[in-house]
Amino acid sequence: MKHIIWVLWPAFIAAGIAEIVFFTVIDPQQLFLLGQPVELSPMATYSIGFLMFWLICTGSSLMTWFMLPQSIKAALGCHVEEREDLSRPKRSGLKVAG
Repeated sequence: MKHIIWVLWPAFIAAGIAEIVFFTVIDPQQLFLLGQPVELSPMATYSIGFLMFWLICTGSSLMTWFMLPQSIKAALGCHVEEREDLSRPKRSGLKVAG
């Protein structure tokens, strides 16, 4: 699961930056698709734009993952197994005061 997050999280950040830069320069009401003006609301255009940027950035991150040498992937896999998951609370004898 952590390997998926290693691909999706950087892609999410890059897509957010691309979205900001793109729509700072381009007005969503002035976009054309296949010679026709886009007749979606600005919010729908922003949402679809973000998802498209995220898809492109995910492809880039995934390509980087596939191009990593096998030794690096094995080292990362060992590192994932050795480290505890800090996002989950420990359940060993801790009691919540209440």
